[in-house]
Amino acid sequence: MLGLLIDDKQQNELEYVIKREMEELLFDLEDHRIDQLVKQAMRERYKVLFQLFTRVASEDEIKKYIPQQVKID
Repeated sequence: MLGLLIDDKQQNELEYVIKREMEELLFDLEDHRIDQLVKQAMRERYKVLFQLFTRVASEDEIKKYIPQQVKID
């Protein structure tokens, strides 16, 4: 287990970076040209990013990114 001490500005920056990455993954998951094996890896990455996002974002922001088509086990 690791701890992280950050200020509000750094928290906002982390939140921003994670949101952009999740949005890019969601966009790419819609692309029919991408192989299913690659999409599975992208779904797993989304799960990890979403879990990290829940630690830095507000509850309202988290609700926007709860995956609909990405299954979280």
